[in-house]
Amino acid sequence: MPNSMKLIAGNSNRPLAEAMARHLGVKLAETSVRRFADREIFVEILENVRGEDVFVVQPTCLPANDSLMELLITIDAIRRSSARRITAVIPYYGYARQDRKTSPRSPITAKLVANLITNAGANRVLTIDLHAGQIQGFFDIPLDNLYAAPVFVNDIKDRLMVHGKLPDGLTVVSPDVGGVRRARSLAKRLGADLAIIDKRRERAGESEVMNIIGDIAGRICIMLDDIVDSAGTLCKAAEALMNNGAKSVSAYCTHGVFSANAAERVENSKLEHLTVTDTIPASDEVKKCKKIRYLSVAPLLAEAVERISQERSVSSLFT
Repeated sequence: MPNSMKLIAGNSNRPLAEAMARHLGVKLAETSVRRFADREIFVEILENVRGEDVFVVQPTCLPANDSLMELLITIDAIRRSSARRITAVIPYYGYARQDRKTSPRSPITAKLVANLITNAGANRVLTIDLHAGQIQGFFDIPLDNLYAAPVFVNDIKDRLMVHGKLPDGLTVVSPDVGGVRRARSLAKRLGADLAIIDKRRERAGESEVMNIIGDIAGRICIMLDDIVDSAGTLCKAAEALMNNGAKSVSAYCTHGVFSANAAERVENSKLEHLTVTDTIPASDEVKKCKKIRYLSVAPLLAEAVERISQERSVSSLFT
């Protein structure tokens, strides 16, 4: 690893940053994050970063606004310390669901956040499974969007493969029409069939399953999504799949937001298990849920960081 590379951890997911540092064989750079009496954030870099290639690991998860401001302030502090290049490593990109105008006078907040990160001084961005691919175009700096699919594929094979072969009747299910491309890609990797849930969302956070497109009777169903927030969609889809004859239903999601009573909803659902990655740290409530499993994306992110630092291609990690 080049000596000119520094890895800095924000406070939103320090365990992930520490795991990345172990894979890279480096120590996290020393920083100090304090708050004034009015809760303003103050960040100080306690090491020399002049001329360094600096990577800041900070998903903008709960509390989203504090995490975002800490990221911006950290980037500004590094820029003013004369770093050679700053890469914002944002495993979970918050505000991504506001990626278009949904009403006449509504914001496109995913673009606003992209502007803030760029103007703060970031030279490039590294993230995983953006909610919408077009967000890459919101940035005027290079953005590498990795995918958790290879991590999921390895786990599915470890769990289900017998004598070097996956079971017959394996079906990947997209919980909505918008996720078909993502589900089709996973199905192709596994040599599995594809099914789609056609649902109607009456209001934010609530959904109603309408139809199932594809044959799922007697099949092992694996749902795939990028974000699980309230878990309402996944749980209702799992119920619909089981009611229509599925043999079992499990789910894989990249980002475990788990707002409100999502963990309790998963625990009481017909899901066999829900697997998420550690882009967002697990809350105490989530840790108590026996049906929720975690996989680490630290090796994937560490590999991407190393390749970026060494000016090597990262395109093989996109697939």
